[in-house]
Amino acid sequence: MPDKRFAAIGVGLWGESHALVYARHPHAFLAAVCDLNEQRAQEVAVRYKAEWCTSDYRQVLADPTIDAVSVATPDFAHAEIVIAAARAGKHVLVEKPLATTVAEAEAMVQAAQEAGVSLMVDFHNRWSPIFNHARDALRAGELGRPLIFDLHMSNTKFVATKMLSWASRSSVLWFLGPHAVDQMCWILGEYPRRVHALVRSGVLEGMGVKTPDLYAITFEFPSGAIGRLEHVWVLPDSQPNICDFRGHIVGSEGALYLEPLTHHDATKYTDKPHLVDTVGAPMIQGERHGFMLASIEHFVDCVTNNKPPLVTGAEGLAVTRILCAVEESVARGDWVEIVY
Repeated sequence: MPDKRFAAIGVGLWGESHALVYARHPHAFLAAVCDLNEQRAQEVAVRYKAEWCTSDYRQVLADPTIDAVSVATPDFAHAEIVIAAARAGKHVLVEKPLATTVAEAEAMVQAAQEAGVSLMVDFHNRWSPIFNHARDALRAGELGRPLIFDLHMSNTKFVATKMLSWASRSSVLWFLGPHAVDQMCWILGEYPRRVHALVRSGVLEGMGVKTPDLYAITFEFPSGAIGRLEHVWVLPDSQPNICDFRGHIVGSEGALYLEPLTHHDATKYTDKPHLVDTVGAPMIQGERHGFMLASIEHFVDCVTNNKPPLVTGAEGLAVTRILCAVEESVARGDWVEIVY
């Protein structure tokens, strides 16, 4: 009999990957699948042989046999479910961002602490071989003192106009920013002390999606390092990948260039070029593997063996504080000090 029973709440986009991992992990059992789209919930439940499915997350939380849940609902729809899950005694893995307001993120962390359950944020890039190499190189002093860290993480128009039905209720800042901010802070080993950000709008609004086109962000870290993020949601759909992700770190004694998606291990040319995923979540022997699933497997290991997760709710709260400071900087048109 499997050690622990899991449920996946929200299986629209990336949420199905949570169901996949729970269904095949030797120490997990996929008990239930939940999605507001009942047909989608049924499809995923049948595909991964879940015991039952529902469109009401409260039914999942009311099941005393379920030990842990994933919450992979849209960016703005995490808090209510996570708080309720914690109060029901369930361990929780929540997709990024933890929340889109500091108040909600604080309430989520507090609920988990009071209930004595684990709260993990799925910053899966912490399992990326490329970013782990960057972190190790800095820790080993190979680059000397970090001077500047640039990360560019953007999407084609397809994501905001066709892939996400709820893009107008979010932004490229909240969809991509949590990953980039967490990576920058995790690799540098510190949080920024202040931020200055600019935003531009108009292209997506002209296409009926009321959300900014791009954010250009500058951070200053306590060590003196400068961090720069660029998040764009209006790249041309003719690009070979819907996500463009690259960056570099310049230190006092060296530089490191990062291309986590455009490493060209394999590039396929048919009607149009396509970059083949060979590390994130590739198909291997008919099954999906890769570091993007390894973070979910880590959550199973933590629940099964009563271990604290490598990514905590407190770290998710810090990222939310930083992104809220970015929005404040945009509104004020000035630098904003970040208080943790």
